[in-house]
Amino acid sequence: MYCCMLRSFHVKGNNLIQLTRASFTQNPWDTWDTSPKLFSCTHSPVSGSLWQPLTHRTHQPAASSRCMSSTVRRRRLPSAFPVIDGEFHPVHRHVYEANLRNSLICQQKYLEHKENVMKGGGENAIARHTLRNRKVLVRDRLRMLLDDEDYLELSPFAGLGLPYGDIPSAGCLTGIGKINGLWCMFIANDATVKGGTAYPITVKKQLRAQVMAMQNRLPSVYLVDSGGAFLPLQSEIFPDRNHGGRTFYNEAVMSAMKIPQVAVVCGSCTAGGAYVPTMSEEAVIVHRIGTIFLGGPPLVKAATGEEVSPEDLGGARLHSEVSGCVDHFAAAENEAYEHTRNIISTLNYELPEEDSAQVEEPLYNVDDLMGLAPRCYNHSMDVRLIVSRLTDGSRFQEFKARYGTPLLTGFARIEGHQVGIVANNGELTYEASLKGSHFVQLCDQRDIPLIFLQNTAPQPAHTFSQTKAESNTNRLKAQGSMMSAVACASVPKITVVIGGCHGGDSYAMCGRAFDPNFLFLWPNARVSILAPGHSDAFVQTEEEITQINEMLKEESSAFFSTGRLWDDGVILPQDTRKVLSKCLKIIKQQEYQLSREKMRTPFLRL
Repeated sequence: MYCCMLRSFHVKGNNLIQLTRASFTQNPWDTWDTSPKLFSCTHSPVSGSLWQPLTHRTHQPAASSRCMSSTVRRRRLPSAFPVIDGEFHPVHRHVYEANLRNSLICQQKYLEHKENVMKGGGENAIARHTLRNRKVLVRDRLRMLLDDEDYLELSPFAGLGLPYGDIPSAGCLTGIGKINGLWCMFIANDATVKGGTAYPITVKKQLRAQVMAMQNRLPSVYLVDSGGAFLPLQSEIFPDRNHGGRTFYNEAVMSAMKIPQVAVVCGSCTAGGAYVPTMSEEAVIVHRIGTIFLGGPPLVKAATGEEVSPEDLGGARLHSEVSGCVDHFAAAENEAYEHTRNIISTLNYELPEEDSAQVEEPLYNVDDLMGLAPRCYNHSMDVRLIVSRLTDGSRFQEFKARYGTPLLTGFARIEGHQVGIVANNGELTYEASLKGSHFVQLCDQRDIPLIFLQNTAPQPAHTFSQTKAESNTNRLKAQGSMMSAVACASVPKITVVIGGCHGGDSYAMCGRAFDPNFLFLWPNARVSILAPGHSDAFVQTEEEITQINEMLKEESSAFFSTGRLWDDGVILPQDTRKVLSKCLKIIKQQEYQLSREKMRTPFLRL
């Protein structure tokens, strides 16, 4: 029946959009009790309808599968995928070399940005933080908290190149690392950056980390050391839906979803920051450096004339012995992170034994990806060359190989994880869009995660005749169908922009607006409505063309994009396989939580 529906979908084109529009008008982030419904292609004995609503996959109890997993050791089906040809043709050597030169320039810029953010707020701020305030630097805190330094840092270049100045790492570090073998999201304030003050980009980064924790059901640890909001920009921090207050809303929702949250107060928690530890399920505070209060000593003196020390007003002893706002008292920072690790060990997860099976490496060198990263759309090579350097054994089972060839679709494994790959190999035509819709639905039916390798056309298709207008109309309908399939697919989605991210094609390829679990850029990537140099058909004068192209060149850069948090970070092409593998392991971990049914009410503290 499912295949029949897919075939009719190919013939009737836009029918599926009409069917899904009524069912998917609700935004899943607006109200958690009304998350989008999926549909099963089976006949209902009650209503006689072909479509039956199912509960969202991530909220289904997994009791039966857990019982089996404790008694039966599962084995993957053996892979019989053919090896994909990843050899270069000599005729493409000049394209490869031009791409490589561009990638080396982009890599140098990447390394310079990395060096800058590693300095935090600068030498003076670091000296004040460590010597005068006797605190540990944020990256040293992570070393004490996490099992190792092999964690996935998210958006490290956020906050660079903003109108109100550079805010290295947006003033906080976010990422996913292992604590006692369990992948956890961490959100750690860096008080060396602007004294720990929260800027609009800081709030945006924290909210993105919380959304990712909800999508992937990740336990979350907050390392709180914040001086509150930057008041001159309060209109961009406080009033709107996705401003500062959303942090506390998300904390309540995560608690209701049974996603554990732990806070470590390792510095000041002033004003709104005071709610983070009090709304967490367990909180740890460090003696002499950790404080929690809505208004600090200067505000008390201004209001009452009374002088009070931070420790007496909201220190560790007060909150652990009198108010009960925190649960664990730590005499020093290292003790606080030991408490946190112990708390994480109490979570109700049953992790599988480490798989000792040997992972099959790609047959081709991953360093070749530097020369395969296109410097522009005209320098794009066959995307199979990229896929052959990402998948286990360079194996790939292609789907519809002879139809809709500008889009590559098929199945592969990345470090043992089965995935469906959707990759641009030209313009997203009518046939390619129908093929993409079919494949996305197929992966959704089989619960196979999707990986999108995005390199879209630099500009919309032009209309020079009536025949071309009809062709473009059909193309739009098919792309709309693919967008609907991508938006409604319940499986995890990971997007890597390997070249261009332009126009409507980028939506069908699971761009930022389509809520992928992770979205990364290569340093050569371009993100804009049009690619630089392609604005001629849309503006009139030479002066306007020059101005628009200059603007597009600056604003489409991967580093401009990541500075504004339009993605989850820039990654080097040669690191892509490793990053994808981590993401797939992180996504899979939610299956090991023993109790994840949604509660009626959030966890409430004293």
